[in-house]
Amino acid sequence: MEKNGKDSGVLAMAACYQGFDPAAYLQYNYTPPRADFGRTDSIVPWKLACLHRAFTEGDVSGELLVDIGSGPTLYQVLSGCEVFKKVLLTDFLEVNRQELRRWLQDEGGCNMDWTPYLQHVCKLEGRRASEWTEKAAKLRQVITDVLPVDVHRPLPMASGALPSAGADCLVSCFCLESVSPDLATFTKALGHIGRLLRPGGHLLLIGALGESYYFGGPGVKIPVVPLNEEQVCASLKESGFTLIRLEVYTLPQDMRVGVDDVTGVFFVKAKKD
Repeated sequence: MEKNGKDSGVLAMAACYQGFDPAAYLQYNYTPPRADFGRTDSIVPWKLACLHRAFTEGDVSGELLVDIGSGPTLYQVLSGCEVFKKVLLTDFLEVNRQELRRWLQDEGGCNMDWTPYLQHVCKLEGRRASEWTEKAAKLRQVITDVLPVDVHRPLPMASGALPSAGADCLVSCFCLESVSPDLATFTKALGHIGRLLRPGGHLLLIGALGESYYFGGPGVKIPVVPLNEEQVCASLKESGFTLIRLEVYTLPQDMRVGVDDVTGVFFVKAKKD
């Protein structure tokens, strides 16, 4: 991030992320109980089901899907890779981009085994879980790059990174509220990423409700904008999106494992005006 034109709150957020630990973050959020595929009330299967449904309803289509703020995770494009010919992953942090590249290059050294995720999404798609290897190969074929992004810039990606018409669909999960110091900055960031999307394109947004912090590593406490449903809807409208669907998941008590104070998760399917 450049200091010019950046307020102190955004710069303070960037400083918080200097200690972000992808391995710890994945352990905190993407292993049981939050990623228990044997439970219908586990948060990760809920997210995967929302994404699967959104990508298979028939209205989300095109050539290019861009994931904004991928972090060190891949689950958010497991369904989308079957719909779009090209997928771009993005993140602000090089450590996260490196984590994603390690998986894509299939050379080992990853901090996460995505096999259970691939198997679960295969089942959602009506396929055998054993077909996960084909799905992994498809994902590696379709993801063409892992690029830097800064949602606080009016144009969050480098010039020429996307076609001039924009992406056909954006996915963003737990990014905007966790890099913004306040609601106004969250809304502005939502408007910024909207510029990457073609008119009529779709936004699939997953985020935290009622969360004021999370741990990005041992002792790395990162502030979050505590959102409610009404604020999410108002920010979408202000940023030029028409809401198609909002779904809410409330965390069971045993999913509140001490790595954050999140109370719920929202899923949004919206269309750019």
